[in-house]
Amino acid sequence: MVLLFTGIAAPLAGILFRRVSGGWDSVGKGAFAIEQQLPLPRYAAGPAPAVDPAIQAAEVRQMLEAKSERRIRRGEPPIDVEAEASRLLAAPGEERLLVETSEVPTAGARQRAELRAEVRHLVVSRNERRMRRGVEPLDVEAETERQLADFVGSR
Repeated sequence: MVLLFTGIAAPLAGILFRRVSGGWDSVGKGAFAIEQQLPLPRYAAGPAPAVDPAIQAAEVRQMLEAKSERRIRRGEPPIDVEAEASRLLAAPGEERLLVETSEVPTAGARQRAELRAEVRHLVVSRNERRMRRGVEPLDVEAETERQLADFVGSR
């Protein structure tokens, strides 16, 4: 009996349900169904929108002040909120750029500093893999300069 039902009746019911009343079209729909598209996850929605630097700086200072307050409550020395905020808000490599030029960096200079920092990070990662394999590591600064020269020369 079970074999008869699973072999003949169930497929026949499925075919009839599909053809007769458009049953598959109504599955999942009704008064309590969600009939809308879910929003895309953040990583698939594209690049993050630009953040207002003033708002970002205020939030960073607020978090650092809270961190300092927690340290004081634990009996630890407080942190210098302004110094830590300026360090966190500076772009990678920007501290060195500010010292060298003693003026506010342009967008192009900031991008070059960010690119240099990213390439340097990749070279350091490559060196770590080389050392795990037992191969002699490369000179980080020389390899960074070589890769930047290759990148700029390939345009």
